[in-house]
Amino acid sequence: MKKGIVISSAFLLLFFCSCSKSKTDVQSTDLQTETQDSLSATHDSKKDSVTESVGITNPSERKITPEMAYEGVNNYCHSEYDWSAAEKDSTIMYVTMGEETASEYEVIFRSYTGAFVHFYVGKTNGTTRKVEVVPSLDVENEVGTFDLFDYLKKKQPGAGQ
Repeated sequence: MKKGIVISSAFLLLFFCSCSKSKTDVQSTDLQTETQDSLSATHDSKKDSVTESVGITNPSERKITPEMAYEGVNNYCHSEYDWSAAEKDSTIMYVTMGEETASEYEVIFRSYTGAFVHFYVGKTNGTTRKVEVVPSLDVENEVGTFDLFDYLKKKQPGAGQ
């Protein structure tokens, strides 16, 4: 019983810390409006260079494969979450493929706390929605999006892949 309370408390603490972090990262809407156009142009050129580096030369060919969805989400999870808890037991944290629909792939991350993050990857554009689920507390929250292409590894020239 105590273990369940400690784990639930730890997850709530992590959840509230992540919520407060996202609140402090939010800038005023005026500043966002002023910089949105310049950031959009920069982001589009970055997407094009990443797209070319993973072997896609035509933007209309930007179809996401299940392997790309898994790789991008796995890279995202390894960069955003602390995996030190999984060093002794790799079964408590993992990334796995979920269901596939006509428009998106689901990739699921399991945290050592027992919480899950469901990533819904758009098949045509790489936009990835994140939904956090805590089964023990019956909590589900949509927590944002990111571009999958930002987390795909660049293929090295001459690599046999």
